[in-house]
Amino acid sequence: MRTQLKIRTLGALALIVLEPTTGVAASPSSAGGPEIPSGRQIMEWVDDRDDGDNGVSDLKMVLIDKRGRERVRLMRNLTKDKGEDTLSMIFFLSPADVKNTGFLNYDYDDADRDDDQWLYLPALKKTKRIAGGDKSGSFMGSDFTYADMSSPPLDRYSYTLMKETEVEGVPTWQVEAIPNAQETKDTGYTKSISFVRKDNHVVIRSVIWVKKGKRLKYMEVGKLELIDGIWVPTQITMSTKKGKKTLHKTQLQISNVKFNQPLD
Repeated sequence: MRTQLKIRTLGALALIVLEPTTGVAASPSSAGGPEIPSGRQIMEWVDDRDDGDNGVSDLKMVLIDKRGRERVRLMRNLTKDKGEDTLSMIFFLSPADVKNTGFLNYDYDDADRDDDQWLYLPALKKTKRIAGGDKSGSFMGSDFTYADMSSPPLDRYSYTLMKETEVEGVPTWQVEAIPNAQETKDTGYTKSISFVRKDNHVVIRSVIWVKKGKRLKYMEVGKLELIDGIWVPTQITMSTKKGKKTLHKTQLQISNVKFNQPLD
């Protein structure tokens, strides 16, 4: 999954003190200290990070309800870059009630162009286009939305570097992102805070404010692997909470990742 996690995106986030600092790049200090990047600069590094081309992978999605009951879905993912745009396709392999369902996503780099998404429903033998107003809806019953399946253009957000911190001992930048009015309407999100690793510019943790129902979503990368020189999140959890109560949780495991495959 190109993830989409490059921009959007548990643990004890509620215990972290979110202390804003400057969102403007500072000049090197008189003492010769390092230059402090702006929130926008950090997210440009995230966006520019090499995420591979012509990739294929297997996905295991575990849906966990508030009672702890699980449903497992297996998928196959294919991703191809076309210039600055990214084309991806997900096929559902099991269980039987979703088998052969297909999801096609055209992720455009142009901020003025909305991404195109289609869902193929085998039971009806029909393809459904996902309209902009539907992109805040759940993707196949998971805690990910259709909007989460694309990387939003940077120009649709304003970014602020809140502070430098650590996540499980790893140095990170804590960046707040505020979407513009149209992006809020399309995604249903009003704000997010992401934790970006300083060494490889991967978003490893996020908290997202959901407008509907005053809920919060928490994303955490549980495992990060270096595959063919590409940093790939291979274990991801997205949880939806209201207050301290977990309403639903989705665990995503990514395996058999290969790049530079012969894709048309």
